[in-house]
Formats: sequence, structure tokens, C-alpha cells
Amino acid sequence: MARAKGLTAADLKLWAAYSQTLTRLMPGKTRLPVEAEVPAVVVVSAPVAVVAPPVGVDAAPGGLDKSTWKKFASGKIRAAQTLDLHGHTAARAHHAVIHFLERAYAEQTRCVEIITGKGEVLARELPHWLNAPSLRPLILAVAHPHAANTGSVRILLRRIR
Repeated sequence: MARAKGLTAADLKLWAAYSQTLTRLMPGKTRLPVEAEVPAVVVVSAPVAVVAPPVGVDAAPGGLDKSTWKKFASGKIRAAQTLDLHGHTAARAHHAVIHFLERAYAEQTRCVEIITGKGEVLARELPHWLNAPSLRPLILAVAHPHAANTGSVRILLRRIR
């Protein structure tokens, strides 16, 4: 399908109306005459979704003071609830993580722990699940409770405001 060259009549009318708003023209240029029927331009602004930056394991997030981060990262903030994913398939584990975090957030639990075990599949997938658009707004920070224990992750949930 070939595109017609040039502007349509509606485009010319719109351009003529716009050119009337300009205060300075280039030398040798004149304004186009405005015709009576200028189509109204409706600007619709969609709500802008604020997207939180991706959460990283053992990375200090913005919006959390240093002392709270130190307590959380060192394991001094105890987990109120724990989810053990040993023996789960990736699909079942993903489903369990979503429901566990949504329930903990609804109950206004501040700190939870998810045990993935040292297996590489669940431990590798968990950060991706936590950064999913449905869960990311609930999470403030993620850290291993101890440097030697990479099979467990503590999650600091945001407060409900």
C-alpha cells in the first residue's frame, strides 16, 4: 500500500491553526490562513505508573535508612513468617511465593524469609519472581540472612500506607 505524499486537508488546517500561535517566523515565510473549521485537538493524559527500580539481593535500596539496612542485612531483624520451598517444582514454588508475599503484606508483616535451598533453579528464579510487576511494589529490600547461607532470602516488606 503506497502512502500519499503531502499533508491531508485536516493536517493543513491543524498546521494553520498551530502556525497562528507562533510569534516569530523565519525570514520569507508567511502564515497560512486559518479556516473556520479547525479540528479540536484533544490531549488525553494517561495516568503514569510509578515503577520501582528492580530489587537486588544484598543491595541497599533507596528509601531505607542506613541503620535499618544494617540490621536487616546482618539478620538482626527476625523473620515473622517463613516459606520453605524444598521439594517444590518451579511452577509450584512461583505460585507459593506470590501467595505467601501477598498474604504477608496484607497481614502487615514486616520481614519474611523464603528458603529456596542451595539448588540453583529456585535460587536463580526467585529474584526474577520478586521483580515481577505484581510483587515488586510490596518489597522494600532483599538480603541473605548470612553470607554463608545463600539458600535462604529475607525480604523486608513495605508498610501499607
